[in-house]
Amino acid sequence: MSKQPQKDKNFVPSRRSFLQGGLTAAGGAAVAAIAGGAALAAGPPDPAITELKDWNQYSGPGVDAAPYGVPSPFEAHVVRRDVPWLTADPISSINFTPLHELDGIITPNGLCFERHHSGVAEVDPAEHRLMINGLVDKPLVFTMQDLMRFPRENRVYFLECAANSGMEWRGAQLNGCQFTHGMLHNVMYTGVRLRTLLEEAGVKPAGKWILAEGADASGMGRSIPIEKALDDCLVAFKMNGEALRPEQGYPVRLCVPGWEGNMWVKWLRRIEVGDKPWQLREETSKYTDLMPDGRARRFTWAMDVKSVITNPSPQAPITHGRGHTIITGVAWSGHGKIKRVDVSIDGGRNWQHARIDGPSLSRSLHRFYYEFSWDGSPLYLQSRAIDEQGYVQPTKDALRAARGDNSIYHNNGIQTWYLKSNGEAENVEVS
Repeated sequence: MSKQPQKDKNFVPSRRSFLQGGLTAAGGAAVAAIAGGAALAAGPPDPAITELKDWNQYSGPGVDAAPYGVPSPFEAHVVRRDVPWLTADPISSINFTPLHELDGIITPNGLCFERHHSGVAEVDPAEHRLMINGLVDKPLVFTMQDLMRFPRENRVYFLECAANSGMEWRGAQLNGCQFTHGMLHNVMYTGVRLRTLLEEAGVKPAGKWILAEGADASGMGRSIPIEKALDDCLVAFKMNGEALRPEQGYPVRLCVPGWEGNMWVKWLRRIEVGDKPWQLREETSKYTDLMPDGRARRFTWAMDVKSVITNPSPQAPITHGRGHTIITGVAWSGHGKIKRVDVSIDGGRNWQHARIDGPSLSRSLHRFYYEFSWDGSPLYLQSRAIDEQGYVQPTKDALRAARGDNSIYHNNGIQTWYLKSNGEAENVEVS
């Protein structure tokens, strides 16, 4: 028989040995189960609990280590990404918001997708001017300082590129929620109502349209009906409380709530009032929908009701195994608020109401959740949104039946993720 070691009367337990001993004792007792958590049990100690880390022992950086805060280095993978083969070069291209890494409804400014027609214009606000001309009583030129003296408003809106999900029109293409639906973001804009500026200039009775023009090298321009311009458009200079980011149009951009993103002209420098649309490239050869009979559907401004499950999805697999599982995603509509979101786990055969949580604002993202116990079986995950106007998100088959196979823009069809028994997800199409 081996001799039992004698206890040292002068022994002072270290923090590590104290934790190990405590856990061993706790492991022998009944521990209340917590959903999603692991009960303490006898066995090898968990080094994440028992071992001291640097952050337990040493002071961290001081208050000025990062004068403008940055995310944790452990979140370095949460970034915008592009798809290099989509465009010939990155100057006129797009990258994608990592929707699968976000929660709530607000998109951090540094993660809002970018779409450029001639790269990012670095504009000096001291030299920037916004002009209003055309069919107005009094042509005006505003400095940035002038704009900030008008009454300002704060509004939360989604911004979606008309081409969001466009690559999926003919079938499942890109294996990631970021790439299929990431031409989308949602922020709080601060700015001046365009109506206020137009009233300052005085729109003549013949003025039925405006031309919004950007200051970048592409001279981006879009025609907008005067009714929309006077209704809810905003000339914004802040997003989520800070100045616009350069890639989002610093120092000032146009917000056209609920309408396709290319109309939200960045680096806004001119508003011209006219009696008819301008028929520019972006509203003739681009941003039109090719119908089955060869005609182009034009001026398709409003973004229709849409939703997508962000987790689980191909870039966000289930790693916890069977048991309590949370499905979450976002829904939005250019026609107003989201009334309801349904979730299906069997490819659309059966639907369950999801829970919408957080602010429900017109023309803003809505966050939804659906909780259930996953038994490890393969699933076909779908979400379907209904807005307050009664519009229902269509299946992809229904969309193609109405508009043919050759469209790119305004794809709001129901997205399907195939969840495998190992928790991985894949972009597929079942309807």
